[in-house]
Amino acid sequence: MSNAYLHAKSEPDLACLQSEQFGNACSFHAISAALRLLLDYELDPLALEAEIDHIWWRGRPMRVFPGWAVTPRMQKRIVNYLAETRALPITAEFIHSDPDTLPLQLTDLSAVPLVTLLWGFGKAPAIYHGALPINLNDRKGAGGHTMLFAAHDPTHTTGAGITTPWGFINSWCDGGARLYWMKDEDFRRSWGFFLPLVGPNPLVLIRKTL
Repeated sequence: MSNAYLHAKSEPDLACLQSEQFGNACSFHAISAALRLLLDYELDPLALEAEIDHIWWRGRPMRVFPGWAVTPRMQKRIVNYLAETRALPITAEFIHSDPDTLPLQLTDLSAVPLVTLLWGFGKAPAIYHGALPINLNDRKGAGGHTMLFAAHDPTHTTGAGITTPWGFINSWCDGGARLYWMKDEDFRRSWGFFLPLVGPNPLVLIRKTL
């Protein structure tokens, strides 16, 4: 497949949507970036996280526990909660996709795709920023991370010549001109990781309804 960038935007235009997370808040930053892209709607991810933690104690759990993980199905619930409480023309769908058809999602101007990666102990996938040859996800333990899928560029490489075709709007920096990138084998392995109640290749599509 040829190069494809989300909504046919440039890498700098997509990267400027990035905001830096503190704590276990990647899902909130991904949702916030999606709303800016789809609706030009500004939503502070830190305020959203605090709101979701607050209503958890009121019987509306949309993360596993306050301050902890948000599953893909919970991401869907958060988006639909925002549509309800802010009267936003959006909806969310949770599906299981596959790497071979995922790039087609980039051309849908009414939708934004969120992917959740998972990995076991000692199996963290490498994630690079732009062309820097430094792995920024050099973790030893098991974990997971949600990013907004933004590009598929088979020609993209790091400065060390590592081919990194999968590009993402990520919550590890504020703005900037470069996306975060992954090798094909790392992306396929971590996105395809099977976790009960999540399953392989989890994809949340946030869609504009008007």
